[in-house]
Amino acid sequence: MTINKITCATLLILLAAVMTSTCLRAEAEIDTVASITGIEIVTSVDRAEMYIGDLINYTITVEHDSAIELLPPPLGANLGAFDVKDYETDITTRLKSGRIKSESRFVLSTFTTGNYLIPPVPMVFEFPDGTRKVILSESVLIKVLSLLLNTEDSLDIKPLKAQFEFERDYTRYFFWGALAFLIFAIAGYLLWRKLRGKGEAEFVDLRSAWEIAFEKLAILEQKKLIDEEKFKEFYLELTDILRAYLGRMYARNIVDMTTAEFFSGYSGIGLPATTEKQLKELFEHADLVKFAKYIPRAERPETDFAYTHDFIELIRREFQKESEQELGNIPDKQQPAAVNAEEGSL
Repeated sequence: MTINKITCATLLILLAAVMTSTCLRAEAEIDTVASITGIEIVTSVDRAEMYIGDLINYTITVEHDSAIELLPPPLGANLGAFDVKDYETDITTRLKSGRIKSESRFVLSTFTTGNYLIPPVPMVFEFPDGTRKVILSESVLIKVLSLLLNTEDSLDIKPLKAQFEFERDYTRYFFWGALAFLIFAIAGYLLWRKLRGKGEAEFVDLRSAWEIAFEKLAILEQKKLIDEEKFKEFYLELTDILRAYLGRMYARNIVDMTTAEFFSGYSGIGLPATTEKQLKELFEHADLVKFAKYIPRAERPETDFAYTHDFIELIRREFQKESEQELGNIPDKQQPAAVNAEEGSL
């Protein structure tokens, strides 16, 4: 038993060291501060009490100096137990004083009772010297009431007694779990070495990027995810197809980029500037569906599918046009001989 406890303690110390190192690296990149001169963040709701299924309006208002840039918060940010029913972000206004006012509005709802906090949302600001700092917005307390509280014929039911909980010793589970993980890790490494030693070539699809993308779109359409109202799965596949296509066309690792990272370097990738606004709207809407439980309007998924298909075709034509222009600039060495042959035949 002493050996088991020593082993568990060692594993816990190593885990704490790894987590501490990760946190220190994250804090070194972006500082989180309580407040910054020239920046004001206000969170508000239209009411502090609601009943199950009611809608509340949650607003984040930011005022900052024009020299400071506000990076948009992730639309899939954690909003606690609340579901996002509608949203409107990046409402920017330049005030008479020269400061910039930005608002993000969300319509929220929930179907569980109790006291809930809308957790703080991290707001990232970039300063003229290139440094970035994070300020957390204020959390908001919401009380969710049950509809049964309004009924006059409810019975006075006494609450159940708390269940008795037996204390359990998890030491042996940690020990055997760590041992099993170590065995599987070693077996997996040996298997990987064995497979790599066989020299089996990885499959490479030699088709053009648009052929692969159009095929995947056809497969996605056949799955009927929209008819089954599986909107999250639909937008996960749709955006993955689009990201993989753009990554192959522009030779960039767009698949692993966040939406904010992708559009912050949009002009450097080489995409047409005229498509940025509509493409950004598609990605932000998809993030809400994938990460914030947002349910899109009935016609929106089909519209986004059609737009993705047309966008892939647009980029294909752009690349084809550039290729034809490059071929047109290559001198044709056979042209003089052809002219002489025609003169001889005349």
